[in-house]
Amino acid sequence: MSNTFSDVVVIDAVRTAFGRAGEKGIFWNTRAEDLCIPLLEALVERNPGFGPDMVEDSIWGVTNQVKEQGGTIGRMIPILAQWGWKIPGCSIDRMCASGLTAVGFASSHITCGMADCLLAGGVEHMGHLPMGFMRDPHPMAEERLGGPSAFNMGMTAENIHDRFPEFTREMADEYAWQCQRKTAEAIEAGSMADMIVPVESTLADGTKVLIDKDQHPRPETTLEGLAKLKTPFREQGGRVTAGNSSGLNDGAAVVLLMSRVMAEKNGFTPKLRWVATGVAGVDPTIMGTAPVPATLKALEKAGLTMEDMDIIEINEAFAVQALYCLDRLGVSPDDSRVNKWGGAIAYGHPLAASGPRLVAFMKGLFAQNPDARYGLTTMCVGRGQGYSIIWENLNRIRS
Repeated sequence: MSNTFSDVVVIDAVRTAFGRAGEKGIFWNTRAEDLCIPLLEALVERNPGFGPDMVEDSIWGVTNQVKEQGGTIGRMIPILAQWGWKIPGCSIDRMCASGLTAVGFASSHITCGMADCLLAGGVEHMGHLPMGFMRDPHPMAEERLGGPSAFNMGMTAENIHDRFPEFTREMADEYAWQCQRKTAEAIEAGSMADMIVPVESTLADGTKVLIDKDQHPRPETTLEGLAKLKTPFREQGGRVTAGNSSGLNDGAAVVLLMSRVMAEKNGFTPKLRWVATGVAGVDPTIMGTAPVPATLKALEKAGLTMEDMDIIEINEAFAVQALYCLDRLGVSPDDSRVNKWGGAIAYGHPLAASGPRLVAFMKGLFAQNPDARYGLTTMCVGRGQGYSIIWENLNRIRS
């Protein structure tokens, strides 16, 4: 085997619209697998010369691997998409970062020469399979994780407020409002159009419709309205609300990765280059802080600093955890590099789908900002983990 390492590049990244979880959600009558199949079809349509015969593995993140999301969904998706039986597949669970971990694992496989073309995706139908569905924690898990709040993500956000009181409810609401504002502007500008693949869904009355718009954003959000919301995780003295938190959502996203050699040999135009990955663990009761050590690890591996990051995509599980992480990384929450098109507080957070969604955003933002060189995608993970990937903009090299 060659001792040389291959450049890993992103050829394309697409996603479904994100729906609200539950009976009022746009995907209530759509299975998780059926969210993924149109994405594979779109990769073929959007990339002339690309075909299933090139794919060497299908790596999918999925948090709740039971019922429709069980049975090694990473293997089943290409088969259901009629790509044949030759493409192997697997499913990865790193909770919220399952999909971003799939991207990271695929990158490591390619860079060390184990593959040249991989799919890395993520899917979560939180309407059908709610967070924690059918889980059976070990009797010692609560004690070892630091207490019951480690099992409740909203409580971990309240814990960050407690331990770091400089991040107030007012700051969290301001951040959430800015997120909704940026999201509305991005949607109005058509920034989502290139990445969202329409998915056929059946409404409650039996009508079949093509869904191509996110359901979760609330452009009508105001600071006054956010201030009036209840704090469900702590009735007295709480600060975390539905308005300054990400939503419960249904959706899927996928990234097509290749070695640079294969991409150039077959005439594909690489959009991003994988630079480095960092993963870290922290106190599970403040799990939202973990993007900080994960990012610092990735930066060290890449020989870069936060000042080198021209675009920063942080998954906003909660406004307070985004505020904490940005602050500890030396970045102001109103820095123009941060979540230019808004984030999960507006679009929603369908767990494993959110990581590949960040990569799709990075792809679009790099194209829109050809002078930008490096970008960061990072997210926190339940049970106290963080996952970060640094990317290089290849549009810059061509421009």
